[in-house]
Amino acid sequence: MPNEKKQCQHLAPMCAALEKNEHYQKAKAYAEKVLALGNDSLEKTIAIAVTLCLVCAVLVSFAAVALKPLQITNKELDMKKNILDVAGLLEAGGNIEAAFNDRIEAKIVDLATGEYVESIDANGYDQRKAAKDPAQSVVIPKDKDIAHIRIKAKYAKVYLVKDAGAIKSIILPINGYGLWSTLYGFLSLDPDGQTVQSINFYDQAETPGLGGEVVNPNWRALWKGKKVYAESDVPSMEKGLIAEADMGEPALSLIKGVVDNSKPGSQYQVDGLAGASLTSNGVSNLIRYWMSKEGFSTYLSKVRIVKGGVS
Repeated sequence: MPNEKKQCQHLAPMCAALEKNEHYQKAKAYAEKVLALGNDSLEKTIAIAVTLCLVCAVLVSFAAVALKPLQITNKELDMKKNILDVAGLLEAGGNIEAAFNDRIEAKIVDLATGEYVESIDANGYDQRKAAKDPAQSVVIPKDKDIAHIRIKAKYAKVYLVKDAGAIKSIILPINGYGLWSTLYGFLSLDPDGQTVQSINFYDQAETPGLGGEVVNPNWRALWKGKKVYAESDVPSMEKGLIAEADMGEPALSLIKGVVDNSKPGSQYQVDGLAGASLTSNGVSNLIRYWMSKEGFSTYLSKVRIVKGGVS
């Protein structure tokens, strides 16, 4: 076998070098000594256990390195899937990459000015990672940190859903603390920057059956058509966590119980999560924060479509 001979030719020098290596010889001698011990020997038991741990550690490390590119690809694909979901474009068995590339455009927004930042590659920008970098983030003043996130990235990645060049949806990343965890999700709005299309939390660790119901499709469906900003100065929340909101300020909130759609202000209300008041509070606070001037309010005022034109 030519291949076997070739392998032997390469291995022979390596084996010869090992035989001359002092450390290898010591390890080999110790291994032979341990193997010669009885099975009830404490030294043999510890030595074999340590050897197995080292071998397993090497295998796990190798697997982690080898599989990292695949993990990154799967993570990106899952993110695109969640964005398509909140955009109402996710089809069972559909091509996620093709659907995303065909209809959705990622843009980077400067939260302070509301302007697009063309100098940053939107495809390679990681907002969660940027929030951990002091050079790319800012500390939120305590009196304004109602979502309890402490630090935010200076720039946010938003997604525009387009059809024949026209904007059909604006998808905004949102996050904030619930009861047990920080909830990460997306809020999809009409081009008016006011009307909710959908909401989706793709990363959360709230109590299953209680706060974890933020991922329940039935509860998510309650958000469709709700309004973000108060359209008058009258109190917008009768039973909710927000007593009132000035005109133009975020008013959307979860309430305690079920929304009575016959009452004024119900357009700003979503049913609270039964038995999960702290998670409900957290969702309300993160919506209020990211829809305020601390978040996307300035940006939305620049892209809002009024009477068919862009304001």
